[in-house]
Amino acid sequence: MTTCFDKTKNFNKNLKRKSINTLQINVGYKCNLNCEHCHFQSGPNRTEQMSWTVMQDILQFTQENNISIIDITGGAPEINPFIKDFIKELKLINSVRNINLRTNLVILNLPEYSHLSEFFAENNIELTASLPCYLEENVDKQRGNKVFKSSIESIKKLNLLGYGQENTNLKLNLVYNPGGAKLPPEQQELKKAYKQYLKSEYDIVFNNLYTITNLPIGRFKDDLIKNDNIDDYKALLKSKFNPSNLKNLMCLSQLSVDWQGKIYDCDFNQALGLRIPTDSPYIGKVKLSDLQDLPVVFHEHCYACCAGSGSSCTGSLT
Repeated sequence: MTTCFDKTKNFNKNLKRKSINTLQINVGYKCNLNCEHCHFQSGPNRTEQMSWTVMQDILQFTQENNISIIDITGGAPEINPFIKDFIKELKLINSVRNINLRTNLVILNLPEYSHLSEFFAENNIELTASLPCYLEENVDKQRGNKVFKSSIESIKKLNLLGYGQENTNLKLNLVYNPGGAKLPPEQQELKKAYKQYLKSEYDIVFNNLYTITNLPIGRFKDDLIKNDNIDDYKALLKSKFNPSNLKNLMCLSQLSVDWQGKIYDCDFNQALGLRIPTDSPYIGKVKLSDLQDLPVVFHEHCYACCAGSGSSCTGSLT
């Protein structure tokens, strides 16, 4: 019998990378939070941080290959001691038209990092922030005690700087992911609910809402196993396999770079150590031409990106 995964693998034979326009750069796994859904299992006890040497090689790759979109993530990317210098250098590269940084919001309220909000605004950095629900109880359950209140406080400060406002170019995006073993609701409808509730209850605004499907890896996988849900969840993802999502997968137009400079198809493959099968897996040695005919590395967790409306780091695919 042909399974959904067999179909995915067959599609994979014909999936070729488009021209790479995005680098998603993980500058370190250290984080101030221990979110229960984190696929990198980031937290305060992690020590991995990208060095300035690796950042320099990324800058050179970006310039030589006319990369237009930079997506900076972690852990909490704000913790990396070179983050400001890295952003300043990225801003000098002519091809780069957008720099996005993924923040957990809470870190921007800590004294040693609070100045970064103004730095991001001054440099027109797009911010994408995790807020997996608009209800306090659900957020704190997934991300930690008092995280919701701190996140709201941070958004209010960002709004004052112009983020999320209609008359500025400072974009603030929020990210929703389910609290349990289920697919996200429809993105546009949920965006309306977020906007209405957060405006009426807290007088805060934002630009976009991205719905992301939880992948059965990292801490979320551990939770599924603990609650004896992992087989049911994997079966759900397979049953909702939608082949129309394959042509829009984020791995077709971006590269993921880990804190050591090694390259992957996406940050989920990075979390699992599934590197692109090339003789030169380091960002300072690889050439885009080396990657053109290499297939995307598919595995069972890829069902999450292909299920239902699809999922990517910028939300649903359909």
